[in-house]
Amino acid sequence: MARYKQVDMSSRFLAVDLSRQVLPGSFEYALSHLIDRLSLSAFESRYRNDAVGAPAYSPAVLLKIVLLAYSKGIMHSRDIEAACRENVVFMAISGDSHPHFTTLAHFVATLSEPIADVFSQVLTVCDREGLIGRQMFAIDGVKLPSNASKSKSGTRADFQRQAAKMRAQVNKILAQHRSGDESDSAAGALSKREADHLERLTREATQIEQWLERHPHDRYGPRNKVRQSNRTDNQSAKMATDKGVIQGYTAVAAVDDKHQIIVQAQAHGVGNEQELLIPVIEGLQAMLSADTVVSADAGYYSKANVQALDEREIRGCIPDPNYRRRDPRYAGQRQHQAKPDALWDKRPKINKGQLFRPQDFKVATDLSHCICPAGKRLYRNGRHHNLNGFEAVKFTGAKRDCEKCPLRVQCLRHPQRTQVRQVAIFLRKVIIERELEQCVERMKALIDSERGHELIAQRFATVEPVFGNIRFNKALNRFTLRGRTKIESQWKLSCLVHNIEKLANNGYAT
Repeated sequence: MARYKQVDMSSRFLAVDLSRQVLPGSFEYALSHLIDRLSLSAFESRYRNDAVGAPAYSPAVLLKIVLLAYSKGIMHSRDIEAACRENVVFMAISGDSHPHFTTLAHFVATLSEPIADVFSQVLTVCDREGLIGRQMFAIDGVKLPSNASKSKSGTRADFQRQAAKMRAQVNKILAQHRSGDESDSAAGALSKREADHLERLTREATQIEQWLERHPHDRYGPRNKVRQSNRTDNQSAKMATDKGVIQGYTAVAAVDDKHQIIVQAQAHGVGNEQELLIPVIEGLQAMLSADTVVSADAGYYSKANVQALDEREIRGCIPDPNYRRRDPRYAGQRQHQAKPDALWDKRPKINKGQLFRPQDFKVATDLSHCICPAGKRLYRNGRHHNLNGFEAVKFTGAKRDCEKCPLRVQCLRHPQRTQVRQVAIFLRKVIIERELEQCVERMKALIDSERGHELIAQRFATVEPVFGNIRFNKALNRFTLRGRTKIESQWKLSCLVHNIEKLANNGYAT
């Protein structure tokens, strides 16, 4: 039987040269080389110990420690502190520094402004190394939970009802207690369980009332729709994902297709991706060239977004939700849509007798008439009219057409007593819709072309591996902070790790 030398894993004292523990070509070497050459002047304003006070840890050292920890999937400050004491690579990268976990936590929580400058400098290095091609920027996002309680979400009206209900329950318990005291009954005394319950209700009602005083207004989304607030992190949002509903943020990244460098990273407390495209485009504006194509998936599609790209003269590729129905390669997909989905029923909804709206009528270019859904002509009724301050054109149907129309029930609110249909079309709205339709048709023509099919596949191959690397390899499955600025800083740190890893894999500092 073969004999082998004994492997001893016990503790020992070793003479270690820290400068030789970071090997050229590794992520740690590229990280140390890069941070030492960046301008960290944005951190200087945070220190006031020029003449008095104890020496502080260098921001370069703290940034190296945090980025190295994020590259290993270590997110919590206590674990990072332990790694600085026990891991040789962390000792080498930090010069054997041992910052306390509170120092690390405060450093990460206050990175909002400096990290944006560091992110831009790293992008400049990537560009200088030839890693950014500017041919296509692929945009996508991932919804991650944050350090917020989902059960504490609701509108101000919801919170007011909760507080009133708790106060009413407190008053009921106290009333029963007082009635027991008056009757000199032993049942009037509060038990410890009842006292604890009373204290908890009072405390929670007070917390809700104090929160309502600090936040006198609801959150609003598009079209002044009320959004749910959250009492632990009011900038987060309740979002539906494939694994259920979470309370968190949408982390968005724009990725260059040449070497998958993240050129823009943002975090928003919004679940609707349509609202996130324009902020990302505005952040990308300085890096766009005349040949750059901005690509996103169907979740970012809206007519307003398509028109915004057209107005900015940006070449976009955003497929509409129905693009696969027009693609012959997906001809058999409808048989799968008939299957019920536990989270989302994709079967078409049955129209429950909704009346025809003005947008269902096709207006002639010269505004002389319009065509109803039944194919009949409605004639213009005089000159332009003023409806609530807006200029509009009215059209009226012919009695001979409306009386015998098979769609009369769907067209008239009171078909028994109303003879003909009248429609008011706002002129400005017609002009805007025509401009929108032109932009939409141009985008559909691109999506349905061979070039569009290539861009869709290229977008998927560009951005999805990036999220796979950050979420699986770097173990970023949730945010640990609160507030949009802190969450965005944490997201930028993870994206920085990805970009520095790309630099190391492409021979930087070797």
